[in-house]
Amino acid sequence: MDAHLQGFLDYLTYEKRYSAHTLKAYQRDIERFAAANGEAWGEIKPNQVSSMVAKLRSGGASPRTCQRLLSSLRSFFRYLEKQGVVNANPAAGVRSPKRGNRLPKTLDADLTAKLFDAKPGNALEKRDLAMIELLYGSGVRLSELVSIDLHELDLTNGMVRVTGKGEKTRIVPLGQQSIAAIESYLATRSGLEPSAALFVTRTGKRVSPRTVQQRVKRWGQARLGSNVLHPHLLRHSFASHVLESSGDLRAVQEMLGHADIATTQIYTHLDFQHLAKVYDAAHPRAEKQTG
Repeated sequence: MDAHLQGFLDYLTYEKRYSAHTLKAYQRDIERFAAANGEAWGEIKPNQVSSMVAKLRSGGASPRTCQRLLSSLRSFFRYLEKQGVVNANPAAGVRSPKRGNRLPKTLDADLTAKLFDAKPGNALEKRDLAMIELLYGSGVRLSELVSIDLHELDLTNGMVRVTGKGEKTRIVPLGQQSIAAIESYLATRSGLEPSAALFVTRTGKRVSPRTVQQRVKRWGQARLGSNVLHPHLLRHSFASHVLESSGDLRAVQEMLGHADIATTQIYTHLDFQHLAKVYDAAHPRAEKQTG
């Protein structure tokens, strides 16, 4: 192996503590570039980096693959620059191809009904059902779900306060199914303090995002026969289903906690013309000026 590349990998291993998987990805990208360019590292020019990216893209590589190659090369040449091997980073100014906005997948009505068809068999499954009902029923983010405390619940009025990005709080509605699932779950717990976390593990600790992801996936495997279910898919489905049924883009924006209505637009499968009409009808700042 090239001595400079070996030094870089050692640096990532012992100083940066990167995983073996990440190290292999860096090594593969850099060796691919080296195989296509025979010059010494100090002789590499920016146009050689951009040409490599363009060749990959024209050969069918995804924008993500090209971006990963560029990231590997930037890190490698930054290391070589600190070592005095190169005078400047030839990958620093090379632009990566843009990744298109992929429309999120959602559950259809039949799959959604199937998801909630079976009843929970024990206390742990009652907790899981309550989490899934809240993720789909209110569209909360995973980070918001795990941070909810009991005192933020108002089951009588069907509301919960969540803390979103930038520590901004908002009130989101709870549907009857969500309320029933939460009440059933809370009945399995006793001696609860108002400051306690809503969702906890068997040992009473606040549930972690990773645990929620695993339990949601397991729920989907048992009821849908696949491993596609994850918390963000439930959020996508909530946004799409409510928007398709109501046409109220502004309300969905507020429930999701989006600062920009354009972000809400990405969550939908509706065409832009329809979204524009809904926006014009719903948003007070969109009113056309006359005269």
